[in-house]
Amino acid sequence: MNGNKTALLILFGGVSSEHEISCLSAASVLNNINREKYDIYTIGITKDGRWMLTEASPQKIAKGAWEKKAGNKEAVICPDRAVHGIRLHKGKEIHIDCVFPVLHGKNGEDGTMQGLLEIAGLPYVGSGTLASSCAMDKAVTKALVDKTGVRQAKCFVTNRYDFSSDPTGQLAAIEKAFAGEYPLFVKPANAGSSVGVTKVNGQMELFEGIKIAAEQDHKILIEETITGREMEVAVLGNRRPKASPIGEILAADDFYSYEAKYENEASKTEVVTDITEEKEAEMRDAAVTVYEAVGCRGFARVDFFLSDDNEVVFNEINTIPGFTDISMYPQLWEAADVGFSELIDRLIELAMEEI
Repeated sequence: MNGNKTALLILFGGVSSEHEISCLSAASVLNNINREKYDIYTIGITKDGRWMLTEASPQKIAKGAWEKKAGNKEAVICPDRAVHGIRLHKGKEIHIDCVFPVLHGKNGEDGTMQGLLEIAGLPYVGSGTLASSCAMDKAVTKALVDKTGVRQAKCFVTNRYDFSSDPTGQLAAIEKAFAGEYPLFVKPANAGSSVGVTKVNGQMELFEGIKIAAEQDHKILIEETITGREMEVAVLGNRRPKASPIGEILAADDFYSYEAKYENEASKTEVVTDITEEKEAEMRDAAVTVYEAVGCRGFARVDFFLSDDNEVVFNEINTIPGFTDISMYPQLWEAADVGFSELIDRLIELAMEEI
């Protein structure tokens, strides 16, 4: 620490299909953080994996223009614990007290970055290596949640090798598992922000959907369609996590695809006020149950359906949810009278608790 300030490193960008969303999230964090409490350093990771310490403004980071900022310096997190922070190209070192990896998807949210931070001995915001890896893999998450009693959509798991070796046999096995019923959702097991997700209405679309998902990950998840309202709960905490009010997604598409989330202004999110207290409590309790079953800490967003028959159905968990201006996670805590700046403070305090 420098005086009373915490030396905070914000990581953003990344080798990920969610690179641009990470840049938007990082810009929002930088725009809302209390700069009187932190000495802030920012490292951007380009899509091809180059690391640069940058003093680019939040606006340039949001637009992706940070990469051309004059004065950017090659820098990496040093795994040598004696450094406890950043090493620059010519050997200069910068001590860091805490890291906020504002990274979404692969190579940031999946346990890989968390593993590096563990080796370096650096406290960091969010879940640990194992929980991050498990939550990123939708099939593993389902296996963990299956033991809790929380209802979730029926699924079938295949992989790129089995499908390419015997596509006809795999399609037949999938249709048998779902008794020939459509529509189905096809998802890469390891991807976020609905990247590579398709809704399919027949065998030919199923074939194409698996091909699309296989471009993102070797493991593919096929799920039954749950008809109902899409809802989300923000969870915050380490050993005694708390659940936020419930938010609802009003997608401007057939489902909440990447385009519907970030490119279609007709999509909306809002705090739910029209369900019973009992149903709200059930969903919030289920969110904490899932969070603890996966082994999360710090924060996560847990997504559900409220089905047409009024059942709470778990969908997925995100261990580094979006922090953009339109993201649900900060909005839900705002509804609980926890402002964006205070939320950032709490996340960093939770990270420092884990030292």
